[in-house]
Amino acid sequence: MGPSLAHRIRTEAHAVYLAVRDPRTPLYAKLFGLFVAAYALSPIDLIPDFIPVIGLLDDVILIPIGIWLFEKMIPAGQFAEHRAAAEIATRRPVSWGGVLIVLTIWGLLALLAWSALVTAYD
Repeated sequence: MGPSLAHRIRTEAHAVYLAVRDPRTPLYAKLFGLFVAAYALSPIDLIPDFIPVIGLLDDVILIPIGIWLFEKMIPAGQFAEHRAAAEIATRRPVSWGGVLIVLTIWGLLALLAWSALVTAYD
């Protein structure tokens, strides 16, 4: 039996993380890849996994699409190098940048909801 979907996504996200740090990667790809890797490797999801069906959409749809788009931005051979290195790596890096991004989005949504409630009941 092959690797699980979660393992493949972690490996691909780690490959993106390694490619972002590669000096051969163009700046626009680094910026996009940084966002994809930070989100994919973040221990916090934008849509929590405990929400039935919807909670898994980011893991099953959004992250693979982001990785696929990033892969199209750099030479195939270069990404293959990073994919092989990520496969060998046994430790998964934690993206504190991804945590910050998700917490900021949650904070902004909470502020927006609070503002709407205060305005509605004023």
